[in-house]
Amino acid sequence: VLVLVGIVMVFSSSAVYALEKYNDSYYFLKRQAVWCLLGTGALLVTKNLDYHKLHQHTYLIMVTTFLLLLAVMFPEVSKEVGGARRWLTLGGLSFQPSELAKFALVLFIAKSLVKRADKLRDFAYGYLPNLIVLGFFFIPILFQPDFGTAMIICMVTFTMLFIAGLRKKFLFFSVLALIPFIVSAIMSAEYRTRRIIAFLDPWQDPSDAGFQAIQSFYAFGRGGYWGAGLGASHQKLFYLPEAHTDFIFSVIGEELGFMGTTAIILLFSILIWRGFVTAYRAKDSFGTHLATGLTLMIGFQAFINLGVAVGLLPTKGLTLPFISMGGSSMLITMLSVGVLLNISEQTVKQS
Repeated sequence: VLVLVGIVMVFSSSAVYALEKYNDSYYFLKRQAVWCLLGTGALLVTKNLDYHKLHQHTYLIMVTTFLLLLAVMFPEVSKEVGGARRWLTLGGLSFQPSELAKFALVLFIAKSLVKRADKLRDFAYGYLPNLIVLGFFFIPILFQPDFGTAMIICMVTFTMLFIAGLRKKFLFFSVLALIPFIVSAIMSAEYRTRRIIAFLDPWQDPSDAGFQAIQSFYAFGRGGYWGAGLGASHQKLFYLPEAHTDFIFSVIGEELGFMGTTAIILLFSILIWRGFVTAYRAKDSFGTHLATGLTLMIGFQAFINLGVAVGLLPTKGLTLPFISMGGSSMLITMLSVGVLLNISEQTVKQS
């Protein structure tokens, strides 16, 4: 349902922009449809693939993902958009390795938690290896730069470890150690500093740093309870930047209103709830950790995107899973849902 809503809203939010930029109103709709088909294919493959095979090939997936993250640094095989170099190009399609990195890291942490189940209270053996692998992914993603994804992989990793029973003081001191690093990363980039200032008070700079947040507020305000009607958004007409990607939830709010946005939140809530139920009922600890991590991955990204749109969080370039225009995100998220379905299916068969 979320994917179908996404196809409709991508077309609604991008048609005028696509006509202006590419002379084709259906430009983004066609690309989104292709990625939805690829994502559906990935879902069907992983749904019918025993998730234990992922356990066997975890290190291969990890190494491949790390090499792809390094490949992004070479202009010959990558492209730069808005000052960020995050995409590898192949033919007419582009792929974002950091999306695969989220899946690969969840896979590794799940495998590691099984391997070190009786050593989680030991820093050197139970915690440090996970921290080192996190660093190998965190650093190249941060330098792309993709601060949002770097934060998500930290959040998912620490939460998985916390749920698994890691000593709380390890996580506490890790977060304390991470804070100066995060502050330094924010202060070293002017645009990040301006985003934080704009988050605290977007009206201080309404024509620049606070522009996105303010236009998003206008969209929700105009939508009211029932919305202005599908296709009737004004904010998508070159007022709201990235209307079909980062701020598609704002367009939903304007066109479908409070009831439409509530329905979207409800759908995500059901999906996340069922993900955790799958984790709880999984037939082995690897399935439990893997389902937990994949559910957290989807849930955190959805929460951050929705939080940015309504002004609860600073502006960050993250897509809304299943709904926003974004091929790599769609492919990896659908693939992840296929894995969740396989874990759930094996649980049902066992019972």
